[in-house]
Amino acid sequence: MPNYLNKCFLFFKQFKMARIKWFLKKTSLFNWFNIGQKCMRLQIIIKSLFYNEFLSWSYVCDICLEPIFWFVENFTTSLGPVFVAIVSLLKVFIIFIAYWIGLPYWWNKSHATTGILLIIGNWLLINVCFHYYMGVNVMAGYPPQGGLIPEAVSICKKCIKPKPPRTHHCSVCNKCVLKMDHHCPWLNNCVGHNNHRYFFEYMAFTVMGVLFVMAFGLEIAYEEFFPDQDPELDGHPVRINNTVIIPVIESMDHLTQEERDEIAKQAAERTISEFRRKLIILAALICVATLAALGALTWWHAGLISRGETSIEAHINSTEAQKCKTQGQKYRNPYDLGSRENWRIFLGLNGRSWWHILFPSAHRPYGNGLTWKTAHNIKIS
Repeated sequence: MPNYLNKCFLFFKQFKMARIKWFLKKTSLFNWFNIGQKCMRLQIIIKSLFYNEFLSWSYVCDICLEPIFWFVENFTTSLGPVFVAIVSLLKVFIIFIAYWIGLPYWWNKSHATTGILLIIGNWLLINVCFHYYMGVNVMAGYPPQGGLIPEAVSICKKCIKPKPPRTHHCSVCNKCVLKMDHHCPWLNNCVGHNNHRYFFEYMAFTVMGVLFVMAFGLEIAYEEFFPDQDPELDGHPVRINNTVIIPVIESMDHLTQEERDEIAKQAAERTISEFRRKLIILAALICVATLAALGALTWWHAGLISRGETSIEAHINSTEAQKCKTQGQKYRNPYDLGSRENWRIFLGLNGRSWWHILFPSAHRPYGNGLTWKTAHNIKIS
């Protein structure tokens, strides 16, 4: 047996265990440089496959916004009535708070001031409701079907029909719109030649109405949240012991009916006061948000009107101005006839006074939307 073990030992001794050797330290920098070159070549190959001469940040932004455009085109028509209902409910809510909280407060303070506030407030309210209703129900205006168009600047690629000046195709309505500004989901309608004035005046009167509510509601909110003195706590179900408020659990059998009624009245007033505060906070949030969003939008559109352009034309004119600048030329908007004349045309004040726009009016816009007065032609088409 020992001889057998010795033979086995001598047999396995002939073989040596394999050793793992790491050559990382001996790897030359040239090999690592080759890896970097291969990555660079791969990057060049990928770029060459996807190269686009017109690639720019604007192009990238348009590609990224494609899902939003798709959503707008497919769901704006369905969500339009929902947005209209939301706007209507918010208006009703603010009007309810103004009459339920604001009217009694100012009536107890001054009858004369209340009368003036009612006149101004209802004037703003009538204008807001009228212009919103007209903006929703008046169609923006479309080129005549089968009729002759006096002037055509191009052919619509989607309608395959001639387009008059300042006309653009709305992907939501799937129609060409005269002097199109944009499709407004809050109106569930396109904003164009026939209802552009209603859209702008609705925004302007809404901003004035919000400022009116905030200006005359600030005093009410201050007195509601910061009263001159704390209300009496006698009769409330709490008792103050130095600085600690201890709930009182005691029978009310010894109280008279008048005292019980007074405690119930105070509890009801406290509940109403808490409800009033919640309504004031909610109204303040709505007014601030509306003023920030709609105020900025109104200011921007006022600038567009002063320059005689729509929101679509603003983008087009900006691009054309940059092209002319690179060529050493100055671009001029052909529909810019000066700020005063631009406003006159926009508001439709042909033979009307400027005071006419302060009251609800269904007068038609200036012109027919098919031909336009330009800086090179002072005659009205």
